[in-house]
Amino acid sequence: MPVSLLWAVDVYGRVYSLSTAGQQWEQCRDAQMEFKRVTAAQQCCWGIACDNNIYLNVHASDLPVRYQEETYENQRWNPVDGFSDRLLPSDRWQLSDVTGLQHQPLDNFRLPSSSWEWEGDWYVDENFEGEPTEKEGWSYAIDFPATYTKDKKWNSCVRRRRWLRYRRYKAMDTWAKIPSQQTTLPDPFSDISCGGWEINEEPRGRLSLWAVSLQGKVWFREGIYHHNPEGSLWEEVPLPGEVVQISCGPGDLVWAVLWEGQLIVREGIGRDCPKGTSWAMVDSPSPDVGATHVAVGVNVVWALTKDNKVWFRRGVNSHNPCGSGWISMVGEMIMINVGLNDQVLAIGSEDRAVYFRQGVTSSELSGKTWKVISVPRDGDRSHSSASAHSLQSAGCYFCGEVRAHCIITSSSPESFVDAPTEHSDQPIETPKSRIPKVTSDSFISELVSDRGPGKTSREVRSAGPAVLEEETIPLEGEVKAPDVGVSLSPSQSVGPLDPQWSNVDLEEAQGQQAQTGAVVDTADTSSLSSVATFTLAMEDPYGVDEHPMWAWVSGGGCSVDSHTQLNWFNSMVQSVQSMSLSVTPAQTAAWRKQIFEQLSERTKREMDNFRHYEQAIEQSVWVKKGTMQWWRDWKPHKWIDVHFALEQFSGPEGNKDGILFIYYNFYEEKKYLHAFVNEVTILVPVLNDSKHSFAIYTPERTKQRWPIRLSAATELEMHDWLALLSVSCCDSRGIQGPPSKQAIWSITCKGDIFVSEPSLSLEAMPYPTPCDQMFWRQVGGHLRVVECNSIGIVWGIGYDHTAWVYTGGYGGGFFQGLASSTDNIYTQVDVKNVYIYENQRWNPVTGYTNRGLPTDRYMWSDASGLHECTKTNMKPPSPHWTWVSDWTIDYSVSGGTDKEGWQYAADFPASYHGHKTMKDFVRRRRWARKCKLTTTGPWQEVPPIPLSDVTILPCAAQSSVDVVPLWAISNKGDVLCRLGVTALTPAGSSWLHVGTDQPFKSISIGAASQVWAIARDGSAFYRGSVSSQSPAGDCWYHIPSPSKQKLKQVSVGRTSVYTVDENGNLWYRQGVTPSYPQGSSWEHISNNVRKVSAGPLDQVWIIADKVQGSHSLSCGTVCHRLGVQPLEPKGQSWDYGIGGGWDHITVRGNSMEPPRVHLPSLTERTPLPVRNTEINSSAVGC
Repeated sequence: MPVSLLWAVDVYGRVYSLSTAGQQWEQCRDAQMEFKRVTAAQQCCWGIACDNNIYLNVHASDLPVRYQEETYENQRWNPVDGFSDRLLPSDRWQLSDVTGLQHQPLDNFRLPSSSWEWEGDWYVDENFEGEPTEKEGWSYAIDFPATYTKDKKWNSCVRRRRWLRYRRYKAMDTWAKIPSQQTTLPDPFSDISCGGWEINEEPRGRLSLWAVSLQGKVWFREGIYHHNPEGSLWEEVPLPGEVVQISCGPGDLVWAVLWEGQLIVREGIGRDCPKGTSWAMVDSPSPDVGATHVAVGVNVVWALTKDNKVWFRRGVNSHNPCGSGWISMVGEMIMINVGLNDQVLAIGSEDRAVYFRQGVTSSELSGKTWKVISVPRDGDRSHSSASAHSLQSAGCYFCGEVRAHCIITSSSPESFVDAPTEHSDQPIETPKSRIPKVTSDSFISELVSDRGPGKTSREVRSAGPAVLEEETIPLEGEVKAPDVGVSLSPSQSVGPLDPQWSNVDLEEAQGQQAQTGAVVDTADTSSLSSVATFTLAMEDPYGVDEHPMWAWVSGGGCSVDSHTQLNWFNSMVQSVQSMSLSVTPAQTAAWRKQIFEQLSERTKREMDNFRHYEQAIEQSVWVKKGTMQWWRDWKPHKWIDVHFALEQFSGPEGNKDGILFIYYNFYEEKKYLHAFVNEVTILVPVLNDSKHSFAIYTPERTKQRWPIRLSAATELEMHDWLALLSVSCCDSRGIQGPPSKQAIWSITCKGDIFVSEPSLSLEAMPYPTPCDQMFWRQVGGHLRVVECNSIGIVWGIGYDHTAWVYTGGYGGGFFQGLASSTDNIYTQVDVKNVYIYENQRWNPVTGYTNRGLPTDRYMWSDASGLHECTKTNMKPPSPHWTWVSDWTIDYSVSGGTDKEGWQYAADFPASYHGHKTMKDFVRRRRWARKCKLTTTGPWQEVPPIPLSDVTILPCAAQSSVDVVPLWAISNKGDVLCRLGVTALTPAGSSWLHVGTDQPFKSISIGAASQVWAIARDGSAFYRGSVSSQSPAGDCWYHIPSPSKQKLKQVSVGRTSVYTVDENGNLWYRQGVTPSYPQGSSWEHISNNVRKVSAGPLDQVWIIADKVQGSHSLSCGTVCHRLGVQPLEPKGQSWDYGIGGGWDHITVRGNSMEPPRVHLPSLTERTPLPVRNTEINSSAVGC
């Protein structure tokens, strides 16, 4: 995860940032004044300073912010002058925009603000539509406007050329003032919030900026995107009342707080209307106490009330931005903020510390506990390093009738205040200190807005007595700002002109008496008011044992999730970290010289001495070798030590290819086995508890069902080889980047994800691409089910029923570097159960015991009974998995159990039931233990409902569907319809529950919104009246199952419906028409089928069992149905592809129409070249 920043403002108005990889607050040294509050995004940070102006801090990056200004020079031909600037009165301007309607002379272009600079002068664009032009960039046409060409013709009467000039945003990593609006200026701002970057990807870097003025108005900043980070103008948003604070999330959530304590929610926000259309009212969490603060994220809303209580809003999402109810949370805060990934930060009401909400995940949005962020600031120093000459004092006085003058003594002569000293020898009582405080809902902006023009320090000193006589002390519990007051910035001394103003108000606090050198003449000590002073250290305002006091925090640019390792909570801060290191210029020069000498010596040692060698990059062949073990092809099969080599070379045209070599000994004779890289169709990890092995398939090896299986010494070595071989295979085939929208997705029985890019001829008739020649590459992550469609929406379900949505990246897992994308890769966690069975047999003496017959299965075994599996020797599926629970009895076994988890039968194996009868002589019960896998991949979790099946509408290639229907089944059997699923928001917004009479287990949606589902009892259902206007339909129609069969899975294509029963039979639904979508009857197609997938072209792919190869029998093989066409939708035969070990496949994204092949003769037909096929019978040879 990239490093990002958390922003905060302390009570003195200083801005700090904390990196996710850092351990201390870094102060923004370039801030020239104090700030009230900030709001951050990943690319920038906005703030309100004490002058009530908006400032922007754009983070520096390798990609500069450049904007292209352009104008067109237009000319017309006349017989006297030729082409000249003399245009007809009806013509466009001589210098205009591309339409010719706006006059744009070169001198009229101005920089938007001082934050921009011109990169150069105006120049002519000498390219026209990607081709160079002749004669100074002119393009010609018959008239304005018309089609322009770069060549001059005899009828070319007009011409134009484009002038370009670039301006660059130069105020990177510094606070730049946003220029004031030229029209009616809004009143000063008091609150600001940015977000909305997830609403629309175009234009790049788009943001929504909302602001609140002192009069309670709300303003929206238009035109903020990457090339215009400052935006263009402010637009006022109508309100139902006066607003005090506003919060904008990354998506379409915007909440605000009214003066009366109610909350309002912005509705209608979308990509075409980022500022929304209307407001909806939401009551305060507490009926007696109004709200003071609100913070929103993607799917969360947090609020604070006037008693500093924290509240969480449940049920909030894009479909329901108002939520459903409030939940009271633990803690008392004065300010709260929601950052990226819905992470929550707050400022405590008592200690003014920044708190981080731990345990916030997509499935538990409210988190678990508050934890204080305890890291030092970069300006913190130990007590010993603070010296008297480095501290200066600034006094703030609040008094009623003070006729005397004060003197502030200091070691610096510039800090003296001119005043009489005749009573300086009288002892005084040292006043109590005052602590600055900034409330979360308002600041004393009157300190700035109501004061007069700035005065010099001498004018302030001379006016001091008069000012003091007019001031009064506010009563307890009340805060009042003086008419005129002076508060110096902690980073400045008293001496400079135009002292900076602080955005703090003062509240009397109990504390130790401050030791000060000020001498005050108290002529009237009986007055209600008294003189109070406090000492501000200009460089270190806090004492040794005092922690920073914060006023505002913003996590909008801080990317943190539940798996991020943070160093923010280290309470044991070493004193060495807080010490300031003094480095003299002489030491710096010496170090620089020493480093330069070391680099020069290294260059001579590593480069100069080898200049006579040829450059390695110029060689076109390179070889990587290693030692491995190979599962040999001949009997007896066993692992033998071999030398493995990959020789890769570049062709004359830059194309890459390679050869794999396996060198082994055969009866003391050295031999080798080889395979061309461009013939490798897939690389499959085959992990178990004893070997780190992987399999290499080629078309010939696929036919044999016998791959090249190699084993590395360590897991890391295996991953290195897999990544290298995968990149080599992709290079040889010219495949790179993420999978296409038409890709075919599949999953192995171990949860590994593979994709294949289909060719145009894959579904062609009569000569389709052979299925065993398809190239599959691995994608990071771990899933049990995956479904897709042709506009790029891909959903997956893990073994723990967690729903995941594809983010558009590639790689992840063990893929690194060029084999993986740098963004859109996230941590993925999957949990699965490992099962073993305890078996017992009954005898007349002891009853049921673990003493079986000699022919019985193991008393502790797997489901088949062929392998012994005990609690002690059973290990996780692979080294990637770790146990997360103990062994427990599993009562959720098909057929039911008794109260102890036992199932009974007449013998092993047989049909088990959950109650004992007189004929039951054996019994078993299943034990389960959970294990967890943590990996990475281009997947993001879709909370919070666990799913067991999902289906997406298989759109056509030229589909214009905006909202894509997506249906799913929860792990409890509930049918759900996902709302808001689009190509831009594939995760959708919310779930809509569809009522059923019984739990379901499989669902599929086809063209024309045909929704079919399978209940857990094996019966089929059809959902009627499903449409875009009624996405959930109206009722279920029961469809009779095939005779004596229980269905388990269904897949619906364009016009066809296929199902698989529990016995592995594949069925086709006959008679399905638009007028009668339920169909008429079932027709048997094949057996030994595990899964079926019907695509948008009615293509049919299955996962078949018991596929016989020339060397072995494989289970879990990808098969393609051949001969599918409108007049023969059931197809003719099967073509066998990759396998075994596959568990799931989906072709619902492949909507590419195959090319039509015309046979040379209708009378002479060539036999269909199908390999390993069977016509309308078993998908395999049993």
